[in-house]
Amino acid sequence: MYDTLIDTELLAEHIGDPDWVICDCRFVLTMPEAGQTAYAESHIPGAVYFHLDRDLAGPVTPASGRHPLPAADQLAALLGRAGINANTQIVAYDDMNGAIAARLWWLARWLGHHRIAVLDGGWQAWLAEHRLVNADIVEPGPQHFVSHCDDTRWVTSHEVLAVVSGHKPGRILDARAADRFRGENESLDPVAGHVPGAVNLPFTENVETGGRFHNLAELRIRFEAVLGDTPSEQVICMCGSGVTACHNLLAMELAGLKGARLYAGSWSEWIRDTERPVIRGT
Repeated sequence: MYDTLIDTELLAEHIGDPDWVICDCRFVLTMPEAGQTAYAESHIPGAVYFHLDRDLAGPVTPASGRHPLPAADQLAALLGRAGINANTQIVAYDDMNGAIAARLWWLARWLGHHRIAVLDGGWQAWLAEHRLVNADIVEPGPQHFVSHCDDTRWVTSHEVLAVVSGHKPGRILDARAADRFRGENESLDPVAGHVPGAVNLPFTENVETGGRFHNLAELRIRFEAVLGDTPSEQVICMCGSGVTACHNLLAMELAGLKGARLYAGSWSEWIRDTERPVIRGT
């Protein structure tokens, strides 16, 4: 079972393996159909496509963030239609250093499926090594995916507010770029800034220049430097909409820092309520 990362060589050995399902998660926030278009043109053989907005998120509401969690039963049905059951090894990849693939990684674990790994280096690494690609659209044999949903893995805005106000212990890690965190550049959400007390740890710094994750020791040093004596179980990871925060959760898992939780609504939900405090600057 592979439950964090997998390398290109191992995946290449399992192309066509009936017990493995490859999931293409390429997506561009500003061009929502670009990922599926790219998939239709070329992808890892046998891969099925998962669309961030339609498949890996639920409907946006006036109180939600931009990518609320999908309904657990609908996600379970989707995984089943993709040919996934309890024994399936899932491999997720994208072309954003794992930013979107990590969302599927987290969602599957939320439903109780731990046989899922992100392709280290993603689509770019696969192409750089001149591995097989094609444009064939597969039709998986449907499977029965049984969900064992664990809602202790994520927190609400109310729980985040309890940490902000000091009523609960915890450390909030924000995965957005530093300029967005400081409120200097906000092109996606109507309010700029960050949650009071949050620490900025951009997800992009979890990977090396080539897009592969840093080694486990380096990741552990990175996170422990900001956690101090805060147990990993008291860490809340957030971002703009609950997507790239999953990248930090994956990196923490790799580093052996387990039990951190996702603020599913993240910044785009936090600012829906004007009574919630907002900080700008460092």
